[in-house]
Amino acid sequence: MRPTQMSRVVTPLDTMTTNHEADTPTNPSGRSTTNPADSDTGALELQERQALRRVAGLSTELEDVTEVEYRQVRLERVVLAGVWTEGTAAEADRSMRELALLAETAGSMVLEGVIQRRDSPDPATYLGSGKARELRDIVVASGADTVICDGELTPGQLRQLEEVVKVKVVDRTWLILDIFAQHARSREGKAQVSLAQMQYLLPRLRGWGESLSRQGGGAGGGAGGGVGTRGPGETKIETDRRRIRSQMAKLRKQIREMETARTTQRASRNRSGMPSVAIAGYTNAGKSSLLNRLTGAGVLVENALFATLDPTVRKAHLPNGREFTLADTVGFVRHLPHQLVEAFRSTLEEVRDSDLILHVVDGSDEAPEDQISAVREVLNEIDAGGVPELIVVNKADVADPEVIARLLRREPHAVVVSARSGLGIDELLEAIEVDLPTGLVEVDVMVPYARGDLISRAHRTGEVISEEHDDSGTRLRARVPASLASDFADLEAGPSGE
Repeated sequence: MRPTQMSRVVTPLDTMTTNHEADTPTNPSGRSTTNPADSDTGALELQERQALRRVAGLSTELEDVTEVEYRQVRLERVVLAGVWTEGTAAEADRSMRELALLAETAGSMVLEGVIQRRDSPDPATYLGSGKARELRDIVVASGADTVICDGELTPGQLRQLEEVVKVKVVDRTWLILDIFAQHARSREGKAQVSLAQMQYLLPRLRGWGESLSRQGGGAGGGAGGGVGTRGPGETKIETDRRRIRSQMAKLRKQIREMETARTTQRASRNRSGMPSVAIAGYTNAGKSSLLNRLTGAGVLVENALFATLDPTVRKAHLPNGREFTLADTVGFVRHLPHQLVEAFRSTLEEVRDSDLILHVVDGSDEAPEDQISAVREVLNEIDAGGVPELIVVNKADVADPEVIARLLRREPHAVVVSARSGLGIDELLEAIEVDLPTGLVEVDVMVPYARGDLISRAHRTGEVISEEHDDSGTRLRARVPASLASDFADLEAGPSGE
């Protein structure tokens, strides 16, 4: 097979050049010697847009990959393909590197990564018919069995690209759904992921070979077929769609029932007057590590994307002794599939209904500002954009000080911590204490000794100013939640405010 142009170009990540359709003079370092100010600039830009270029540094250096069974799709040796439509080349490369991390999280060995510069993805084959054939040559040369595209492809694009490259094609959305399917542990999490997968699959069902015209049902006579297969009936794809819709209806009912239980638990916490804090942030930013550091929850901590899917709620204490609940939630990512946001909406309500959001940012990431923007986009999508937010820049022990300083200039209302070492945790608790709305009512009440439970609640959920004991009970002055103030008001031992 004659090698294609793009198979001849492999460049370091920091000095990547574009493989042009026409020969361009280069110096020994591989850089183009063409003056950008020349009249040929427009032609060079056009060539760049029409070319595929390799993204170096994406291959997974593994000699043995254990085969893993997945619920819907098996990913093994993969080639990544992306279309760069906007932004800088560095941003396009970061997106591809993140796609490589996602692929590795799913258990794949990444062999190659290529990007094409275009105004928009080709409506037929995503990369364009010519570049799709070049991608086929890369697949053959590398021995890949899957192509993963950095975007959400339409059913037509998936089908036509598979026809060209002759291997399975998976887009970014399905890859993330597959990772969620692997990591879901609770009954609710599994139901939410299954619903999201079915929402994605329903418009993408397609027949293979004779299955598209296969008939089922009917009771007419005639030769051929078998029992129950003769005569008019549903096509195979119609049957599949009907079954998926039926399963989706069952899953939605199950999720509504589990949502009711979650709402009841949340209402119970609210009645106790205990303020709630939700941890949100980009995947692998260190949210679970922060939860463990603040509460000793002991939840799973793993250096992997989407290690936590099932929410965890624990109690924590402020420096003044006041209790609050802290909820760990699923991590976000750029272009988080809308199917997942919809399916996990009941879980994400922990964020929407909280009193304060701890927005955890990975300070060691090369573009933490992009992480912040991606997370806020999802927060707005779930109607949590109006909840008070405290930026928590994590991993300060390994972050570049210049990046930390840049973040603090952009986000002045931020705290720098290291969940691993404990650096800045005391400052974080003090900031939470300041930011949490008190909603407290001052009371001055005589509490009989038989109602010591109310005194305990005042210490746990409010701020006790003074206590004086005499023969009839305890004179309590405190700032407490409205619900507890109402309970004090019902006491016959003495009116509030004496």
